[in-house]
Amino acid sequence: MKIAILSDSHRKPELTSDAIEYLKSLGAQYLLHAGDLEIKENLDLLKNSGLVYVSVFGNNDNSLVQYQNDYIIKKEPYYFKIKNLKFKMMHLPFYMNPDSDIIISGHTHIFEQKYINNTLYINPGEVCARDKPLTECVMLEINENEYIITYNYKKPDAEIWETKEFKYDR
Repeated sequence: MKIAILSDSHRKPELTSDAIEYLKSLGAQYLLHAGDLEIKENLDLLKNSGLVYVSVFGNNDNSLVQYQNDYIIKKEPYYFKIKNLKFKMMHLPFYMNPDSDIIISGHTHIFEQKYINNTLYINPGEVCARDKPLTECVMLEINENEYIITYNYKKPDAEIWETKEFKYDR
């Protein structure tokens, strides 16, 4: 199973679209967005991606509350399951207690991943390339006995994505 993970698109739908299309080309089946979409165009990109998706409100998403019945955008922390795994997703990294198999957060604009006591933590960094000159996203591949996290990044005007891979036995 392959899960595309994004956060912090802000007002950059062209970068959001680029990240989604790239992750789809790698075989993503699900799309998770950890907040700060800011504009309806970014919600449209999630909805029209052709992937099963869910997103959470970020601290800059107050203007999107009016669309919560038209898009899958939830209050944080949002708990859900994919297959037999329990996920918790939030924008602000305030609910980091290990009560799920996989915990996804955003807000910091910094890619992070760690696996502690059978809980996988992921922050995909920033799509928007605001705090650094990189657009970032993550592909999480879940196999029977391992997690493979692929951190994808590039300069916004570059054609080629660079990657770093992290593996954990589960």
